Amino acid sequence: MVRQMTEMLKGTLEGVVLAILSGKSAYGYEITAWLREQGFADIAEGTVYALLVRVEQRGFVDVDRVPSEKGPPRKVYSLTAAGRDYLEDFWRTWSFLSDRLEQLRQEGN
Repeated sequence: MVRQMTEMLKGTLEGVVLAILSGKSAYGYEITAWLREQGFADIAEGTVYALLVRVEQRGFVDVDRVPSEKGPPRKVYSLTAAGRDYLEDFWRTWSFLSDRLEQLRQEGN
């Protein structure tokens, strides 16, 4: 099950991270910690940081550098208007897929 969960999460992690940022701005470690608290224990910090670089390049997030008590400034990510639009599309696609999958499951019983 772990491998299957990992593969499925790869396709949805971008939307999940943007959904987290739709509620509040956060830095990479905060996002990773929240995911782990929600049961996604196998997510590596490097995976989240690479994803944040990609969504920044696509204009879905803004980045502010905030001083840190320990070490260099933290990059705090917040959702842009383009990111909100993308997230709306993600939820529409998610709803479509989950409805179809549930329909298939019901037909199989």
